Amino acid sequence: MSASVQPLEWTTDLTNQNFDGVVLVTDSLDSLPSELKVLKDALQDYGAVDGGLGEEVVVLKVPGLPGNRLVFASTGPVNRDYDDVRRFSDAAASGMKRALKAGMQRPLLVCPTHKDYKSSTLTAALGALQALYMPLECREAVEKAKIHKASILGLWVTEFTQGTKLVELASALESGRLACRDIGGSDPERMAAPRAAEYVQELFKDSPVKVEVVSDLKVLEREYPCLAAVNRCANSVPRHQARVIKLQYCGEGPVQKTLMLVGKGITYDTGGADIKAGGVMAGMHRDKCGAAAVAGFFQVLAKLKPKHLKVVGAMAMVRNSVGADCYVADELVVSRAGRRVRVGNTDAEGRMVMVDLLCEMKEKAINEVAPELFTIATLTGHAIRAMGPNYSIIMDNGPAHRSGNAHQWQKAGDVLGDVFEVSNIRREDYDFHKGKSEYEDILQSNNLPSSATPRGHQTPAAFLIMASGLHMHGIDSAAPLRYSHIDIAGSSGPFPGVPTGAPVLAMATNYILSDYP
Repeated sequence: MSASVQPLEWTTDLTNQNFDGVVLVTDSLDSLPSELKVLKDALQDYGAVDGGLGEEVVVLKVPGLPGNRLVFASTGPVNRDYDDVRRFSDAAASGMKRALKAGMQRPLLVCPTHKDYKSSTLTAALGALQALYMPLECREAVEKAKIHKASILGLWVTEFTQGTKLVELASALESGRLACRDIGGSDPERMAAPRAAEYVQELFKDSPVKVEVVSDLKVLEREYPCLAAVNRCANSVPRHQARVIKLQYCGEGPVQKTLMLVGKGITYDTGGADIKAGGVMAGMHRDKCGAAAVAGFFQVLAKLKPKHLKVVGAMAMVRNSVGADCYVADELVVSRAGRRVRVGNTDAEGRMVMVDLLCEMKEKAINEVAPELFTIATLTGHAIRAMGPNYSIIMDNGPAHRSGNAHQWQKAGDVLGDVFEVSNIRREDYDFHKGKSEYEDILQSNNLPSSATPRGHQTPAAFLIMASGLHMHGIDSAAPLRYSHIDIAGSSGPFPGVPTGAPVLAMATNYILSDYP
């Protein structure tokens, strides 16, 4: 079953009986516009008998409203140094969950635009949609009529033009996040590489996105030797065999910018020969969220169809299995770029499956207009240790750093709450991966988990640059190429739980929404 977005409808009428309840998200009753006086009066009456109003989500009976019901989900203060737009999405998600518990099937979300957060209404809508997401396996297990948690989600707006644009943007962005969650969150069998390829092909059927699936083992071994090494064990099981899914979108008009994306799609990560022991293997079906984000971004492209933008993507869908034929530490693998790589730890497979695809992107980039290269991956536990959960990390090479790319992404992520921290690739990271003997040019990894390795999320970026040959396209080169590595290990979502869809919103904001009419 392909992506099916929660139906949305907008209204300017607070008493529209097409809905069966109102969910209000705001930081202050005093800031509510005059059109919402009935909500303000009801909540002030409630607050007179409950001094804790705003500390928890509450449900009130309010005659005249749809369903005579009001759910109030306060954002809390939004004016402190550490507040950001996520207050609105978090409150909307909490309010929507409470609305469902109260029995609402047609909730109307009311979140007036905040004077300091111009995207607060859209952000709240996306928070509500996150709460309404139904996992793919659940959708496939029920009747078609029940594939959504709610029959419809209403969005209250003050004017016609705002409503039309809000529904269009929210639907497009959510369709991308939904595809990302479907691929990233589904179990190791439902979204094994061949089935992930089928999902993507169905998703982009009759769309502007072109799809090519590479499955032939000889082609994989010849073109992507590092990926093929990881695939070697899984390849003996037909339903686990690797797939490289290539995507391309080219917007109307002359191309002004080309994005080239490589996503890590480890469908299940046992750790390989360096097996994840001690109960830490659970949740490793989520190691494909980088590739899932690539697919999600293409879905937004397919919906909004931005002009003058070309995007090339590659999803490296591979299972890191353990068995008699698995690759092992000490092996020497020659990358597509001709660099001899010494395997140090088979649990560092993510960089292996991406590096040759990055090299291929590098080769093509020379002939593209204003190319920017990216790897996106749930790559390291160190990313979570360094920045905590909920934050993506972005790191630039020299040319990307000079253009301010990482800070542009961070600024874009702040708009809709898809937040980033900026990190840097330093000389120590390159030194870390230099070959330790004359046998190898590059050491893939040390023998410790990334979380126990100093600079454990930065060094893999240096490896990707070195082993792909991108080090030949730095600021000292006659042909510099912009490249950024994005680690979403912390931001991809909790397990158990639903993936967030990061960093689809930040990508869309940075490259699409700024020019969207």
